Amino acid sequence: MAPRARTGILLLNFGGPETPDDVRPFLRRLFADPEVIRLPAIVRVPLSRVLAAVRHRRSRDAYRHIGGGSPIRRITEQQGEALKRALQGWGYDVGVYVGMQCWHPFIEEAVERIVEDEITHLVILPLFPQFSFTTTGACLAKLRRAVRRRSDWPVKRQVTIEHWHEDPRYIEAVSRMIEEALDDFAAKIGSRVHLLFSAHSIPQRYVDEGDPYVAQTQETVERIMDRLGRRHPYHLAFQSRLGPVKWVSPYIDRVIEQLGHDGVRHLLVIPISFVSEHIETLYELDILYRETARRAGITDFRRVAAPNTHPAFIGALAHLVRKRLAALDVTSALTHPGD
Repeated sequence: MAPRARTGILLLNFGGPETPDDVRPFLRRLFADPEVIRLPAIVRVPLSRVLAAVRHRRSRDAYRHIGGGSPIRRITEQQGEALKRALQGWGYDVGVYVGMQCWHPFIEEAVERIVEDEITHLVILPLFPQFSFTTTGACLAKLRRAVRRRSDWPVKRQVTIEHWHEDPRYIEAVSRMIEEALDDFAAKIGSRVHLLFSAHSIPQRYVDEGDPYVAQTQETVERIMDRLGRRHPYHLAFQSRLGPVKWVSPYIDRVIEQLGHDGVRHLLVIPISFVSEHIETLYELDILYRETARRAGITDFRRVAAPNTHPAFIGALAHLVRKRLAALDVTSALTHPGD
């Protein structure tokens, strides 16, 4: 009798420091990543030490404003648990693993657990709706390197979901969250609420070299606006730029300032490239850019929460994974070793 298949789902994310002492080593890993900083190792590695040394105090202060560390690990693990329950509802008994690019649990740690559990069929789901070399590409490159170092890699069949920016259920989930937030505005405001989609920026050079991230982000926004019936004016802007190089624009702070100058008073911000709360949402959007909006005369600044474990979002992920399980010829009720 052939051995029974063991099925796993691997969630990939970027990770974040969980304590103030984690900030500097986290930044060093971030800046040393060859997919994030595209320079030869002989330049990139020493540069990563310098950048981490220069920025860690400012970053520690930002994390101090949100409790001292990033919640991204906790939320990603909660997403994994919710996804597992959703799949179990369809009869799939799967193991769910979390691997982070720049902090614990590292991708290498997830690979170790997959080996220990003797997983034979694997669905790889990077938690970035839009593909970028700096996010999905970086995580997948690290995963490939980790797997190549293992002579005991048990996976016989695997499939990777490289992007899902246009998935109808994902679009529906985000649209529903926007509608829920719009319902919280006073009814008299109506269509005077302005929508501002915010995405993490990347160096413009990467886009010029073929990175599809910006085009996919724009497509996500347009599909959401179609779903919402285009009842509100909207903009897409980019945040989290770093250093003197040219980053993808328009920059969110300048857009907010212009909207205030143009008379916008009711602004709803949607973090469109983030699927969990972390420093870019909790500090940049909720603190820094809220203050930018106040100074610009925007009196009602609100934000749509990151999807986190919203039922519609988890349902969208579950449907994405379920289709790939079918592609792997995995049927429901396959057993998996207990967690």
